[in-house]
Amino acid sequence: MRWITLDLQYFAADEKTEEATPKKQKDTRNKGQVPKSQDVNTGFLLLMVFGGLYLLGGQLKNAMKNMYSKSFQEYIHWELTTDNVATVFLEATAEMAMVMAPIMGIAMIAGISSNLLQVGILFTGEPLKFDLKKLDPIKGAKRIFSARALVELVKSLLKISVVGVITFTIIWANKDQMMLMSQKSVEVALVFFGNITILMGLASGLALLLLSTIDYVYQRYDHEKNIRMSKKDVKDEHKNMEGDPQIKSKIKEKQRQMSAARMMSEVPDADVVITNPTHFAIAIKYNEEKSDAPLVVAKGVDFIAQKIKEVAKANDVMMVENRSLARALYQESEIDQPIDEQFFKAVAEILAYVYRLEKKV
Repeated sequence: MRWITLDLQYFAADEKTEEATPKKQKDTRNKGQVPKSQDVNTGFLLLMVFGGLYLLGGQLKNAMKNMYSKSFQEYIHWELTTDNVATVFLEATAEMAMVMAPIMGIAMIAGISSNLLQVGILFTGEPLKFDLKKLDPIKGAKRIFSARALVELVKSLLKISVVGVITFTIIWANKDQMMLMSQKSVEVALVFFGNITILMGLASGLALLLLSTIDYVYQRYDHEKNIRMSKKDVKDEHKNMEGDPQIKSKIKEKQRQMSAARMMSEVPDADVVITNPTHFAIAIKYNEEKSDAPLVVAKGVDFIAQKIKEVAKANDVMMVENRSLARALYQESEIDQPIDEQFFKAVAEILAYVYRLEKKV
């Protein structure tokens, strides 16, 4: 029974029930794993491209018309030589590039804009790295028959159905006019069918963009679900960010030891050590060239105080007993900092006494 309880606790701790932490979200984003809907790109691309065709359709028609006119009025009379064929090829390619450049530019802007709207600015090479796990046939089969794959199938069927219904409706609504185009001029027929095509494209793009809103919400939900963390993951991350308590304790202890060693090295140069006499010890040094007030070069209580007094005694630094002053200096002063103004008079009297004894003045 005990083992069953432990197993249940283990599985409960390992269950992904917690929302991803900001650090986990940032790490996941740096790996290129972000919520994104391809339908947003498709719908935005269709709207932009067909909108561009609607606005630039007249210019594109004139450019293509001039190209065909030149082909049948000028190129057809040229002799069939290598130079002439190369010239025709180059000029035709340049004309086609001029015709397609605006549309391709709009498509590129649409693709970049739709990605920026969803993902923002993100540069990472993680998705391009070679990973043998992606070639695992078992995992590949699991992906094919997974719930996500079923959702993608339903989405694809829905998109095909929606686009099919839209295009059929537009064609059916204009079927009578289509039949009459056989009696119209070529130019009129081209304008009509061009407008119908643009209308179908814009309507399909708008429909896909509306569907993509639902898809993006689902992709975001699925992404957040996939990056959820267990309670153990959250604790481990917190521990890694703040450091292991034992390691932090050892680091602090080492820092205290280094600080104490550095502090002890200043005691031999002190002018006086003010003591409690047993619990506190404050080492004072006055150097008028560095500071207008005396400095506390070392201070300690109990064991550290005893060490300060031992070092002072070994280096012939005078010690003066003043219980209240030692306690107050320990509480109110910082190492390597001038003493507070309230202690000036008392410390000055002690320094004067020490200087007289050492015949410094």
